[in-house]
Amino acid sequence: MKLGLVIDTDTCVGCHACAVACKQWNTSGTLGPLTDYQPWGEAPSGVWFNRVRTYEEGDYPHCKTVNLPMSCMHCEDPVCVTVCPTGASYKREEDGIVLIDQDKCMGCNYCAWACPYGARELDRATGTMKKCTLCVDRIYDESLPEAERQPACVLACPARARHFGDLNDPDSDVSRLVRERRGQGLMNELGYRPVNRYLPPRNPQATPTVEPKPGLGDRLRNWVNRVVHR
Repeated sequence: MKLGLVIDTDTCVGCHACAVACKQWNTSGTLGPLTDYQPWGEAPSGVWFNRVRTYEEGDYPHCKTVNLPMSCMHCEDPVCVTVCPTGASYKREEDGIVLIDQDKCMGCNYCAWACPYGARELDRATGTMKKCTLCVDRIYDESLPEAERQPACVLACPARARHFGDLNDPDSDVSRLVRERRGQGLMNELGYRPVNRYLPPRNPQATPTVEPKPGLGDRLRNWVNRVVHR
């Protein structure tokens, strides 16, 4: 099994509901509280597992604002696991989820420096590294209705831009989406084989424009020009 996320960049509206839902759920999750720094101060910040990047693609009028939610890609060859000197970072064989053992992590930052996706964040309050767990404490919780056994970010997305499932199963909904929309991993050229996939934006439709009607002055000027030309 290879669990991961498929994110449709064509429908993501950049509302950050995924990031907030992630923060809310995981604050009481397996990694302990996600610390906030000066939450009521002038420069509030804190530990987040999901962050949404935004950029523009194309030139006007064939342009589109693209929102790119970023979290751990749960790579098949995760460099964060390779560089960890204590063995705190590990990848589970049964489902491919990359996790951090908080009891072994010493907050050395090696994994954060190695990860090209910026997915890891050092919690300064605990002195340990934290990252997306794919809501591992939720997706296997049999006390929840089956429809709710998905990551919090997927359930919260109002645009249904986020999908969760087994990318090793060719018949799963996420595998079908990747095939039909030609989903791609991010920065595949680095060779870490990210599991999460992004569905590209569809071709943008040109925004219809209306040519302004000439005013009285313009019509008079045009008539004069035609008369003078004759």
